[in-house]
This record gives sequence, structure tokens and C-alpha cells, in this order.
Amino acid sequence: MDIRKVVIPVAGWGTRSLPATKNIPKEMLPIYKKPVVQYVVEEAIQTGLSDVIFVNNQNKKIIEDHFDYNLVLEELLRRKGKTELLEEVRGVAEMANIISVRQKVQKGLGHAVLCAREIVKDEAFGVMVGDDLIFGMEPGIKQLVDVAKAEKKAVIGVVEVPRNKVDRYGIIEGEEYESGLFRVNNLVEKPAIEDAPSQMAIVGRYVLIPEIFDHLEHVKPGVGGEIQLTDALQGLASDGKLLAVRMAGRRFDAGDWAEYLTANIYFALQDEQLRDGLVKNLLELLPCK
Repeated sequence: MDIRKVVIPVAGWGTRSLPATKNIPKEMLPIYKKPVVQYVVEEAIQTGLSDVIFVNNQNKKIIEDHFDYNLVLEELLRRKGKTELLEEVRGVAEMANIISVRQKVQKGLGHAVLCAREIVKDEAFGVMVGDDLIFGMEPGIKQLVDVAKAEKKAVIGVVEVPRNKVDRYGIIEGEEYESGLFRVNNLVEKPAIEDAPSQMAIVGRYVLIPEIFDHLEHVKPGVGGEIQLTDALQGLASDGKLLAVRMAGRRFDAGDWAEYLTANIYFALQDEQLRDGLVKNLLELLPCK
């Protein structure tokens, strides 16, 4: 199973992040010194996924532009002798082979994945959702790629969430046959809290096989009137072709304001030049106990 391509849906409106996303794509909001989407692409590249397929809309071309050369800016940096910044800017443009397809009408995550069918063709491929950022010793999507290659099946990433938050996620029902590895029997998109089959929630990392497209073509609109990827995954689960991996690492939901701001602090604290000043300022803001 050779996995080279990753689909990154970026056509959504980012309503959870309004009003900041009125004119700026949520994927371009900065976390520390880089936009959200760059972290996602870097994770893919670190895993060996070389072809990045953005499923985009007509209003968010700036995402593609971010991964292109900016010759005017590069010439300015060259003239000013800012070699390190120049190399960093050019490195963003050279990190991946960027392919873009249009999702002309936003009909959900499942529909966005289906839009990439003609580019993915008959290959296994990754799907990464930009709202979920996962950082750790091993790239998030690589944890799934390794299992998919070994088991020759589709794999989804899951984390355990509090019972009172299960209605915000797709939830799996399955059996843990190895530590952190599940056979998935059933999936439910945003179940009522009392109906959730578990607390294992699907997060935005998937490795899928080409059969998913046939299931997506026949899925009827589900929660929110959208084509839900979770509903199509049920077809793979019913065929015994779907596994789940409990993901390791620190996860941030970039669509949640508290977690988005925490992610900024998390990365700023890694910068030795910023750390002391940041800690001092935070201590001044925090109320004394």
C-alpha cells in the first residue's frame, strides 16, 4: 500500500471562528508564526505524503498562494540581506506538490473528499482536517499510515473525550484488540449524549482506501443536511475494512477559541527569546490565588 496523496478540505466557511474569519480563511489564522494550514501540510510532509490536494472554494485562493513563491517579497528580503527569512519563505513554497480542486457547493466533509476522487483515483490516501492540530514525537497522520500499510485497511484517528462532549463528534463502537488499536463495527455522527456507543471520538486524521468513494456516492445527507464522511465510513466498517488508532500527542482544536489561543501560547513557550517575557506577562494577567 503506497500512500503518497493527502486530501485537505479547506472550503468551509469557518463559522466557529467568526468574526475573525469574515475575510480571512480560518486555515490562515496564525498560530505563533505560521498559519494553521502550514502545520497540517508540514505534518503530511514529515510522514512522506508528497502530493497535497486542497479541496477549496473560489474565495480562499490565498491558501494556495501561501504555498507559492512571492517574488516581490523574496527580492525585498534579498536586497535587505535577510537570508534566513528568505530561505524560510522559499521553503514554504517548495515543501509540497500542491494540487487544488473546487468544492463548488459546501455539502460537508464527505462531499469534499468525494470532490478529490479524480485526482486520488485508485490509490489509498490520507485526509487531514485543518481544525485538528496534533503534535508529538510522531506526526499524527503517520500513526495511521503505519497501521494502514501493515493491515491493508482504512484507518481513522480517535481520542477519548468527556461524556458531555460526545455530541460534538463522530463516535465509534468497536473492540480494542491491541493496545490503542480498534476494529470498528459502528460509527455515529454527533449522537445524543445518552445514545453514544463510547467516548472514542473521531478526530481529523484518516487514511482511506478507494472503496470509500463508492460509499460516498450513495450516502444520503445526514446530520446538518450534509454528506457526512462518518456515514460513508460505516460502509467500510460493515465490510470489516476499518480500524481506529488511539492517537498519541498533544491535540488542539483550532476552531475552539480557548484551544486556539492555548496553541499560540504552547508554541511561543518553545521560543527561548519569547519565553521569559511571555511567562512574565501571563503571570501579570492571571489572578492571584
